[in-house]
Amino acid sequence: MKVPLSWLREYVDLPAVTAQEVADRLTAAGLKLEAIHSHGHEIKNVVVGRVLEIEELTGFKKPIRHCKVEVGEAAPREIVCGATNFSEGAVVPVALPGAVLPGGFEIGSRKTYGRLSDGMICSEAELGIAESSPGILLLPQDTPIGADVVELLGLRDDVLELEVATDRGYALSIRGVAREAAIAFGVPFRDPAAVEAPADGGESWPAAIADPTACDRFVLRSVTGFDPAAESPLWMRVRLARAGMRSVSLAVDVTNYVMLELGQPLHAFDRSRLSGPIVVRRARPGEKLETLDHVVRTLHEEDILITDDSGPISMAGTMGGLHTEISDTSTDIVIEAAHFSATGIARESRRHNLVSEASKRFERGVDRELPLAASWRAVRLLAELGGAVADPGVTHAQAEVSPVRITIPVDHPSRVAGVAYERETVIRRLEQIGCTVTEGAAPAAATGTGVAATGVLASGDLAGRLAVHGDDLITVTPPTWRPDLTDPNDLAEEVVRLEGYDRIPSVLPPAPAGGGLTEEQRLRRRVGRALAHAGYVEVLAYPFMGPRDLDNLLLPEQDPRRRATRLVNPLSEDEPYMRTTLLPGLLKTLVRNVGRGFADAALFESGLVYRPEPDAPATAPVLAVDRRPTEEELAAIETALPRQPLRVAVVLAGEFERSGWWGQGRQASWADAVEAARTVARAAGVELGVRADRHEPWHPGRCAALTVTDVETGEQVLAGHAGELHPRVVEAYGLPPRTCAMELELSLLVPAGPVETPAVSAYPVATQDVALTVSTSVPVAEVEAALREGAGELLESIRLFDVYTGPQVGEGNKSLAYTLRFRASDRTLTAEETTAARDAAVAVAAQRTGAQLRGA
Repeated sequence: MKVPLSWLREYVDLPAVTAQEVADRLTAAGLKLEAIHSHGHEIKNVVVGRVLEIEELTGFKKPIRHCKVEVGEAAPREIVCGATNFSEGAVVPVALPGAVLPGGFEIGSRKTYGRLSDGMICSEAELGIAESSPGILLLPQDTPIGADVVELLGLRDDVLELEVATDRGYALSIRGVAREAAIAFGVPFRDPAAVEAPADGGESWPAAIADPTACDRFVLRSVTGFDPAAESPLWMRVRLARAGMRSVSLAVDVTNYVMLELGQPLHAFDRSRLSGPIVVRRARPGEKLETLDHVVRTLHEEDILITDDSGPISMAGTMGGLHTEISDTSTDIVIEAAHFSATGIARESRRHNLVSEASKRFERGVDRELPLAASWRAVRLLAELGGAVADPGVTHAQAEVSPVRITIPVDHPSRVAGVAYERETVIRRLEQIGCTVTEGAAPAAATGTGVAATGVLASGDLAGRLAVHGDDLITVTPPTWRPDLTDPNDLAEEVVRLEGYDRIPSVLPPAPAGGGLTEEQRLRRRVGRALAHAGYVEVLAYPFMGPRDLDNLLLPEQDPRRRATRLVNPLSEDEPYMRTTLLPGLLKTLVRNVGRGFADAALFESGLVYRPEPDAPATAPVLAVDRRPTEEELAAIETALPRQPLRVAVVLAGEFERSGWWGQGRQASWADAVEAARTVARAAGVELGVRADRHEPWHPGRCAALTVTDVETGEQVLAGHAGELHPRVVEAYGLPPRTCAMELELSLLVPAGPVETPAVSAYPVATQDVALTVSTSVPVAEVEAALREGAGELLESIRLFDVYTGPQVGEGNKSLAYTLRFRASDRTLTAEETTAARDAAVAVAAQRTGAQLRGA
């Protein structure tokens, strides 16, 4: 909504303030400022002149005229002009040499077309009144010659452009913004709608409302003898232009002007083209209407129409029909003003993709009491400016609408805002916006049921206070121009915003005792920090995937990961499923990073996956909104929801240890993916089992199954997989060669008991190295587990530091070299004790895996 300050000041006695100060006050009251536009401030040295002589210059491709123009100086000015819409004696605006026009365009004396042009005769576009104009602006003959055009025409103005929320429809008018400005500055407000229309003199044109749900008030007034050649006065064209609307014709401009001024959309019909009574109704099957934009529209059965005996003549509140539009020969005009259903107009506008200035206002809510005043205002303007005669009659069809009354405790705004507002303050603020406030409860609320006069149940704490504090209640009747005020909290918001949002202190809510992070949140943070310290970067991918991802991962047809939850309205038809694994999002992120030059990447993500149960219903029940769900409905929803375990996954590509001046780096391998799983397990405080496995999408020979001990049964439970991805998966996603990945279910990483801090011994460590020869088919993890069990309690740690295969250990064998660290908490170990522990460890490894000491 564009609001010229000069128009606003007609109804509000604003003090001597700038446009920015007015904007600040309105913003504080809840009307958001988009921009401030200044008009005419740069224009100077433009005066009124009279054309004395015109000489037509020949020999040019277009008409050129050499004019002598009187501008109030000793001698007339000679000006060359190409416009032809004026004659000798015309009064026109003249930009003298040294003048500045909108856009910083400077005027000077110059020789053109062989003549001296000592200024410029201006059009509306050149003065910034309109975007375009067909010719020179012609002023009334009695305009004083030499007068300043800017002051005379009121071209110097500031315009506030406001963003109007959907519940503030009243602010789409000068009337509504003026009321807010008057409250903000504490000055009187003059309501432009406070006019006295003449007493009824019969019907203007027969009309009726066939569907009260579509329209509850319909008003018609008419004029005769209108001069279709009459032009809109300059002051009206200037105001329309400043408000963002172009001038069309006097009849149309009047309806637009009244709409901007009062907020009531109007429509003008050519009376000679109407046939029979006008009826407001819903559309019938198969009906069509050609609207003013020359589009033939097929109407929907829910559309609201204005019809006569010929059928539809207008889409109510949206756009008129072409057949009854005002033309260049229209002399008898019928003005329509109505109050249509806000939701009906909103749906109609969206259904036909047809948004108009009228529909914007109707769908936000229009004052139901405006049609009589607005139609009379339009009729008076047509009579004053177009020579029409106003018919004495008025057609007024309406349906009864009960007034809205809301009963609230007077301290309700204070409880909502957390700021104490005096009783007088609450009542004064509500009366300022036009509410009628009475003491006590309305009849519907007097029983203590907590029901306001609107019939809306006051819920929760408010209902109880309505019953208890019966002596401290007020009943509020909102004004007709505020249809958005339907709830006690709406009234509280009005008090809070007018008293000032800046008066509400910023107070943090008290933290309840015993609050804090859940154990799952703590685990997720510990895992994230551990992986970040290990060199991984966290990413957040969309939790969606598509059938192509399932195929690219080489998942078998019966794989549980192919059983996915489909979204009803997915963001992309390529990814309609909720993810059952974290890998697709991570792999796509890796591809984007590699494509942008980051070939060495180590990424991780933790998040939920969605695993539907095999016997889960396909859809969940749709719940009602007027009551709490029953236990059966909640159980049905729980059954339909997929299982949502928390998982963590990593992907690696390129160098895991970077190359540099210090030497060659190291490419990421399956072992790094397994180590990432061990890092997660250490952060969770559990022991992770690792064994060889075959599982898509990993390489069949470089895949490890990750297991943990179930705290209830003591059995090993599969928790995830790690290793190098299958070459066909790498090719399908376009990944770097030998990309590795790990995925682990965090929900299963539950410690067997409280995590204990390891004791730190003050005694020295004893180190023993051992090299074992085993078959290449024996997993390293089995050898390590046997050594750990055989070494006993004195073993502090074990580390594999070398793996060798070659002729020295024989074909089909490998050598594993370990460092065993022994330490006691109460003494210094002797050589005999450490040797005995080492020998016991080797003996158990030999028994279980067939390992032999190398060189033995």
